[in-house]
Amino acid sequence: MPLIVSGEEMQDSSLDVHTLINSHHSLRDVAMMLCTQPVKVVGPVGLLYIDQREWAATTPYDKKVTILGSDDATTCQIVILRHTASGAVCMGHFDGCGVEEGAFNMCCRLQELSSSHVDGSYELHIVGGFSDQRNISEQLAQTLLYTFHKQQILINLVTFCICELNDIPRGTIHWPIICGVGINVKTGEIFPAAFPDRGPDMALRGARHFTGTHQMLDIYDCADSLLKIGPFTYDPMRGVDLWLSQSDDFIRQHLSTSPAVEPLHFAGNVRASLKHIQQHPYPDVTIFPDNQSRLYRKDENGVWVRIR
Repeated sequence: MPLIVSGEEMQDSSLDVHTLINSHHSLRDVAMMLCTQPVKVVGPVGLLYIDQREWAATTPYDKKVTILGSDDATTCQIVILRHTASGAVCMGHFDGCGVEEGAFNMCCRLQELSSSHVDGSYELHIVGGFSDQRNISEQLAQTLLYTFHKQQILINLVTFCICELNDIPRGTIHWPIICGVGINVKTGEIFPAAFPDRGPDMALRGARHFTGTHQMLDIYDCADSLLKIGPFTYDPMRGVDLWLSQSDDFIRQHLSTSPAVEPLHFAGNVRASLKHIQQHPYPDVTIFPDNQSRLYRKDENGVWVRIR
């Protein structure tokens, strides 16, 4: 079914990123409002952090999670899909891998969580990406538009804070204005955000980015408030020892889609994941020997405690 923008059904020919932005000033206005908001630094209490190539869904009745959040989106884009009547919400961090499957699964899950509500609508928010030299952000935004345009539910595109609408030049370099976003599950408020505490197994979760595993993973069971990591496997990485011997600048230049604008912690996070791959080249043997997820539940301090 077609995407809806400002009450108008989109046609295939009008789904070009620049045409859409130039034709619907409401999208430009919403993006400008979002970009002028201060960045909220979100602590661990109530937070479910979603990493690259992950997605999750929950409802306002969740007793453990009140905020879904993701950041470090330079050429990536963070997608939020929310049902206005049930308040159920999905968030996914897309980098171009597994887009069709990830979007389809997010839509299906939101339909399941909202099935008892005959009223309401589905609202789509896409945030991230900038005017990068290689046009990676624009290509991903275009793919996301077409993918959600093809879903079997009517979706209202409300926020499209991407590419030129999320871009600021600094000297000769273009930078994204917003790299992270959160949504308050109780109220539906969306805000620019940063997340110093991202939860468990981040090196393991990040290892998937470098080893040919392209699936968008669902990481949360909202019925039982459980963070679930895996099971998944990946191929051993050739030359991992050599990669680990390189400088931070070399890692940024060769393992980033936007090396000039990566955050300071980028190289350190990559090293942690490469080290994990080095130590666990076969995660199905050493990390998931019984082909079961690693399960976590939040305690009263917001810490994810492993229960399996």
